[in-house]
Amino acid sequence: MTATAVRPTGVLPPPRAAADDASPPSPRPGPSASRAVAYQRVLHQLVRRELRLLADLSAWAPADDQERIGALTRHAELISRVLLHHHTVERESVWPALLRAVPSARPVVEDWTRRCARIDHMLRDVATAARQWQVAGTTPARTAFATACRVLADAVEDQTADEERSLLPLVAAHLAAEDWAAIAASSRCRLSGPEQLLVLGLALEDSCAADRARLLEGLPWSVRTAWRVYGARRYRAAVVRLRGAPPAA
Repeated sequence: MTATAVRPTGVLPPPRAAADDASPPSPRPGPSASRAVAYQRVLHQLVRRELRLLADLSAWAPADDQERIGALTRHAELISRVLLHHHTVERESVWPALLRAVPSARPVVEDWTRRCARIDHMLRDVATAARQWQVAGTTPARTAFATACRVLADAVEDQTADEERSLLPLVAAHLAAEDWAAIAASSRCRLSGPEQLLVLGLALEDSCAADRARLLEGLPWSVRTAWRVYGARRYRAAVVRLRGAPPAA
């Protein structure tokens, strides 16, 4: 089996509910809404951690080492794609479904829209700084990239904290089970097989035992097998190359 055997799916598999959460399909909020909240929190955690690490790692990287520059800027590009896709799914699918159930949430959603538009613009700033570092290979270019990552990390941390405080409780209480099931089934991010397994590893790294189990159980059989056979090993090697240390767990 090779990495190309992994079919692209959503950015992360929707975490399954615990066995005692199981219930028949219902138009009311239920286990699927809980999975939606778990998905959001796991992805937020992943992005926050990786942006912080990118800022720290690039600040100490040799300014003219093209191999190191490539590794860090490619990782920044992957995290940016994951976050942009996540915002698109929220903007086009999650929040419209929530507003159908809770029209009074519109001011909070509008605040999210404004803040995430700013974050999406900052992602472009990171991409520009990455290209400049790749071309120049100088200390000022490296510093500009590290600074852009750190400023973005601060903005994402503030925005996701507010989202988890104000919007995710509404999702848990009001998002219809069939709405989240439809969103999870239709949401696709164009990641290659290796990228998909890398993102899965990033998601699993800091997750609690329950979320780790739900993430793995929510995978298609082919992806779960790929992770067990070679994905976890390759993830560890990729993290060591990027960070100079193995994953936290």
